[in-house]
Amino acid sequence: MKVKQISIFLENKTGRLARVTEVLGENNINIRALSIADTTDFGILRLIVDDPEKAVEVLRSAGFVVSTTEVLAVEVDDRPGALSKALRVLDENGINIEYLYAFVQKDPEKALVVFRVEKVEDAIKELTGNGITLISSDKVYKL
Repeated sequence: MKVKQISIFLENKTGRLARVTEVLGENNINIRALSIADTTDFGILRLIVDDPEKAVEVLRSAGFVVSTTEVLAVEVDDRPGALSKALRVLDENGINIEYLYAFVQKDPEKALVVFRVEKVEDAIKELTGNGITLISSDKVYKL
């Protein structure tokens, strides 16, 4: 149920993001989702890729500072209010969301949202126990 996300520390300089994508492309690693948070001096690029272990290896070899984090890929109906059910379950069980971002998938009736939460195991238990679908890492990497 957990998905490996890679995070890359980037100096806020022209070309750094392009270089990350070049390194991944040169190594036949496909980006499935991404998010970037930045400040004036640096950014953190968060990626879901089809081969996270290889991505970490090649990015480190290219001189990037990389770490991995466990996140959850939550599938919700693509309609107004559907995301609120998952958010409410987490809130009612005292599970804090550190961040989230949307994910593209092929089924036009569904949306996929990546969650980083403090209590991963508790979140899995509560979400699945309340009928919310979590997508396995194998399926996410193949989207």
